[in-house]
Amino acid sequence: MTTVFTNAAVFTGDEHAPIHEAVAIDSERILAVGERSTVLNIAGDSAEEIDLGGSLLAPGFVEAHTHMMMLGQTLDKVQLRDCTSLEEIQARLIRRRREQPDACWILGSGWMFEALPSDRPTAAMIDEVIDDIPVLLDSNDVHSSWVNTAALRAMGIGRQTPDPPGGEIVRDAQANATGFLLENAAIEHAWTYLENKTTDDDRDRFLDSAFRTYLEHGVTAATDMAVGEAEAAAFRRRLDRDGRLPFPVTGYWLLRPTGDPAQDLDNVRRAAQMREQFATAPGSRWFRIVGVKFILDGVIDACTAAMREPYADGTHAEPIWSYESAAPVAVSADAHGLDLAMHAIGDHASEIAFDLVDECARVNGQKPRSPRIEHLESVTNGTIARMAELDVVASMQPVHCDPAIMANWMAMLGDRRAETGFPWQTLREAGVRIALGTDAPTAPHQTTHNLFIALTTRSTLEPGPRTYHAERAFTPREALASLTRHGAAAGGFDAGIGTIAPGGPANLIVLDVNPFEDDTDKLLTSHVLRALIDGEHVRAAT
Repeated sequence: MTTVFTNAAVFTGDEHAPIHEAVAIDSERILAVGERSTVLNIAGDSAEEIDLGGSLLAPGFVEAHTHMMMLGQTLDKVQLRDCTSLEEIQARLIRRRREQPDACWILGSGWMFEALPSDRPTAAMIDEVIDDIPVLLDSNDVHSSWVNTAALRAMGIGRQTPDPPGGEIVRDAQANATGFLLENAAIEHAWTYLENKTTDDDRDRFLDSAFRTYLEHGVTAATDMAVGEAEAAAFRRRLDRDGRLPFPVTGYWLLRPTGDPAQDLDNVRRAAQMREQFATAPGSRWFRIVGVKFILDGVIDACTAAMREPYADGTHAEPIWSYESAAPVAVSADAHGLDLAMHAIGDHASEIAFDLVDECARVNGQKPRSPRIEHLESVTNGTIARMAELDVVASMQPVHCDPAIMANWMAMLGDRRAETGFPWQTLREAGVRIALGTDAPTAPHQTTHNLFIALTTRSTLEPGPRTYHAERAFTPREALASLTRHGAAAGGFDAGIGTIAPGGPANLIVLDVNPFEDDTDKLLTSHVLRALIDGEHVRAAT
């Protein structure tokens, strides 16, 4: 059956191509795109015509940076992102405790530094309201964990517990853990504790929830940026169960510094092994391991991002991966044909990322195939020029600079750097390819909200006129291309994903807001009317 969608603003994924008015699909593929009369003629008299009433018809959104299972789990947690005080956070924890009196723990997500009476959270703040079961709360950026005393006991953290490489157990003057775990300490202790308590049924439910939520918001492909053994096993179970996934996913194997160079290289070999297992097994069209991810530094809000100059309080964070520890690992990954993705929020971390790319080229004889740097919240013009020269992708997240959450970020820098963050316009002017994602659950997962901030630099959390440097804003063509075609290319997806072109897969969305003509504020309440995967309606207009 051939279907023709007409009376639409058809964006093909190419920011330089014209906006068309009709698309024909036949079975799983795009048959034609262009003017209504031309497309109808190609489709033939028997084709069904559907009038979209001027809505946007575009390639399905490609979520360029996410954490699928973590997102699904976070949807079950106590939501704290909009809390503005410690008392409000405590009230939500109390409410969950009353709702679930038999719970073995309470999990929360999204707390902001600005909501706390001091610059750092403590176990005592949670103990005031819940002290009998573990409470573990992810920060807004998911780079630190705030826990109560019961959780510290459950995780076995005491005075003698060492800091893991790239992490810190924050302590008081008597060396007692205060309940604040930074970077790799959160991963090593809080994440590992929860992983050991989580069942495969839980993980399958989390993954299903993430797929369902993303489809509701028009995502038809995603790149998972923190795949490990548990995540890989969950994707494998879903493939074994259904023979496919709800939409295609590519994954980057997360590499954490162990302090043991031999173990770090073994982890690269494991990533390559898992890539081959998925590539040669049924369902490889739906899930592939394409690369490895280094978390080179932390975040500015917690003063753990690696900056060239000190923070406003005089501190100066070291990178999580030093160049010396990361270089042999990156070279090995590149030699195994694994793409490099490097989390670099601070300007010094992005310099390390480029030194790693250069080292791979020097040792292996050519530039890594598709290197990408994640976040780039504070980056120098020199690094941007290097990105353009070496064609390194900038993977960025507009929702990370929602003006409603920028106060602490700006205060931690405290100087000119507070006004030069997230330099999208400088990257565009230099010719750097930009892929846009949300990094959910470290930020809201709604793609249209991500689009809104990209177009306006205004807030979705606190709608109003306030902006963070409006000159950085994308045009609709630029933003949509970064949410579709560029995201697909950066994620290593098959040809045709992220575009609308004859012969390509019919992975499409219909949005009830046309950003080329409508008021951008409508994106705050927009809905995905239709979503198609291989021509099949997975979300249909009602």
